[in-house]
Amino acid sequence: MTNSLSEIAREKSIRYFLISFTDLFGVQRAKLVPAASIDSMAANGASFAGFAAWLDMTPADPDILAIPERASLFQLPWEAEVAWMPADLYTMSGQPIEQTPRLVLKRVLKQALELGYSVRTGVECEYFLLNSEGNSISDLRDRQSKPCYDQQALMRRYEVISEICDAMLTFGWGAYQNDHEDANGQFEMNWMYADAQVTADRHTFFKYMVKTIAEKHGLRATFMPKPFPHLTGKGLARK
Repeated sequence: MTNSLSEIAREKSIRYFLISFTDLFGVQRAKLVPAASIDSMAANGASFAGFAAWLDMTPADPDILAIPERASLFQLPWEAEVAWMPADLYTMSGQPIEQTPRLVLKRVLKQALELGYSVRTGVECEYFLLNSEGNSISDLRDRQSKPCYDQQALMRRYEVISEICDAMLTFGWGAYQNDHEDANGQFEMNWMYADAQVTADRHTFFKYMVKTIAEKHGLRATFMPKPFPHLTGKGLARK
């Protein structure tokens, strides 16, 4: 018999759960739920006002329910008493909110499976490390005209990069390399491919994790495609 989330919380000393979803602009929204209430929330959903996030709704629409996906539970390496779970969104009557990104992916993967295809994906995830104000790269010595794979600049950000990679190794994602990318202030992390839904959940959590760990070190991380017009932009390599 599968343990309830409250039982898992007791076993792992989890006090709170972040029930999270991604809106249509890629922004993560969440509610922080105490462990004492998590079983009820997992069964019935955490309620949100959909119009207050970017979900193409109005105040006339009723609240929505976020049902967390326990198979994608990640205990925060930097705050172990908190666990994160992605959620699917439903109406109060139990109908899926079709435009939400996670349900769109699930629908496409189901269509692929019906055609006999199993979709697996991997990412080469790139991001910029900026100063705390977010208006410049964080390392002003990182100014080579061709900075790709620059060892010095990579190791000046060792504390941030290694903390992120250590967390990925703890999760068992198969993280296998980190490097300085083509733009000044830009870095890349690679981990093993998996089922497309698994990779999507991991990528979503990865973005939250990188931003949080960067802030912990007094920096800011961005996944914007091209935050500076004079520097190379970034993208996702799909495998």
